[in-house]
Amino acid sequence: MVYGTLYLVPVPLAENAAAKSFTPYLTDTINSIREYIVENEKTARRFLKEAGLKIPQSELIIHDYGKHSRDNDINGFFKGLTAGNDVGLMSEAGCPGVADPGSDIVAEAHKRGIKVVPLVGPSSILLAVMASGFNGQSFTFHGYLPIDKNERAKKIKELESMATRFNQTQLFIETPFRNNPMLEEILRSCSPNTRLCIACDLTAADEFVQTKTIAAWRQKVPDLHKRPTIFLLFRS
Repeated sequence: MVYGTLYLVPVPLAENAAAKSFTPYLTDTINSIREYIVENEKTARRFLKEAGLKIPQSELIIHDYGKHSRDNDINGFFKGLTAGNDVGLMSEAGCPGVADPGSDIVAEAHKRGIKVVPLVGPSSILLAVMASGFNGQSFTFHGYLPIDKNERAKKIKELESMATRFNQTQLFIETPFRNNPMLEEILRSCSPNTRLCIACDLTAADEFVQTKTIAAWRQKVPDLHKRPTIFLLFRS
């Protein structure tokens, strides 16, 4: 039996960033696919339209892989693939499976011997590393840090120590409405000569990426409230 291919379809990181995000090959690919596994059907349909979809959307099969559906049996997602049909996997923003849902779908595809093809597109993690000026040969993404204030402060100091000990860039994120308390804690916890890069609203019209020492950031603290942000620590 010949299986279909699972295509990992990146999604723009920001509004009005489609032109920066989609390649001609991606556009060609989505016009050969009629079935998708998505995190949010409404936004997925909008992104497909922005990417140049010519297939009538009424002909698409859309599987809901939102947070309320992730504990369900995933066998239904693979009926089309095992029947020989290509399927696209999309998250809400960026690359599926990288700081976004989808890795378990990809893992199951590999278990079943289904070909997986990642398409080129924006990854906020890589864009932030590129723009930081920090070590791009060795870096670690930690996702979300603890919510508890004491535990969060302890973790930030631990990451600062790791950056020094391993000459390694440390990346982490926070829920956008908690960005300002996170930044305040970073500025309290880290040494003045540690460098911090703030990468905010990547690819958006109001994109903000700056690298400064902790001492310099303390002089003028930006307002990051409700702005998608990646924090990067480095200390060579």
